[in-house]
Amino acid sequence: MLKSKMSEALNKQINEELYSSYLYLSMSAYFDNMGLKGFANWMRIQAMEERDHAMKLFDYLLSQGSEVDLKEIKEPQHKWNGIKDVIEATLEHEQHITQCINDLVDIAEELKDRATYNFLQWYIDEQVEEEENAREILDKLELIGDSKDALFMLDKDLAQRVYTPPITQA
Repeated sequence: MLKSKMSEALNKQINEELYSSYLYLSMSAYFDNMGLKGFANWMRIQAMEERDHAMKLFDYLLSQGSEVDLKEIKEPQHKWNGIKDVIEATLEHEQHITQCINDLVDIAEELKDRATYNFLQWYIDEQVEEEENAREILDKLELIGDSKDALFMLDKDLAQRVYTPPITQA
């Protein structure tokens, strides 16, 4: 069983991940309302992945004999000042989540909780990828500037993203 400090921190992270999912669904709706179906698709899949991250934590807590304590999910932002603003907010949010994961690792180290430390390594790798993906889209938006043709191409490219459920261990 996990020590209470670790269990409480992991429960808090479940809420962070579910909020991330909620936020990205809001961003998806924003893009859909703009007619940017590709951006909307990318964000919807991002929301699904964040839900998966929460469930991975949920299952880990249960596997360790710890209690899952779900909290209220705050209302996400639903209005932005354009496409770039949304992607900048995405990167900023992912940087926040990276810090949350780093804080969890610090607690696992402090408590000498090797199993949780090992479990969290997947999240560290995932956050590197999450930040890189947001930066890549932001960089592309910078390159295309005001070109509607290039925006159309980027939207078309983002529409190709497909949800891949995580591999679960039996």
